[in-house]
Amino acid sequence: MKYSITVLIIFFTLNPTFCIGQTKFIQQKAGHIFYIDVPDYMNRTIGLNNDAAIQYKNSVKDVCTIVIEDSKEDLAIVDLHYSSINEFHEEFIKDFLKDEEKRNISKPTSQSKNNINFIEFDASYYDKEAKIGIYYLVGIVESKSHFYKVLSWTNLENKDKFKADFQNTLYSLKD
Repeated sequence: MKYSITVLIIFFTLNPTFCIGQTKFIQQKAGHIFYIDVPDYMNRTIGLNNDAAIQYKNSVKDVCTIVIEDSKEDLAIVDLHYSSINEFHEEFIKDFLKDEEKRNISKPTSQSKNNINFIEFDASYYDKEAKIGIYYLVGIVESKSHFYKVLSWTNLENKDKFKADFQNTLYSLKD
């Protein structure tokens, strides 16, 4: 009898699932990988935008690029459902630079490439503190699982110099 009790105590001590119960675990994926080509003159940085997944800049050339990603699954959790890239773009553009002086937003253009949808538009405004015009190339990107905002900017005088690089960066995005 003593032997049986000792065996039971050892068994339940070494096998905690009998004492605690059976909890089912589901493996979860954390993080999302996407790819984007950035000009070699830009370096990875931080501090440009707290929501950005990646941030690049070149202080000498006065250029910056950030990418903000929004998982469709995460958006749905907070009850934000976008039926299309156009709807996502319209929601974004409402508040983008809305309080800035001399805000100018171009008409958007759209295209698809390798099952990824893109909307591109130019934006500019006058920065009172810096006393210069700022130019943005803004891209909205829709993949199967994510929306992305790709924002590249420089001073307005350098628009023509860097716009092609900004576009190449935008259209290179894939996940």
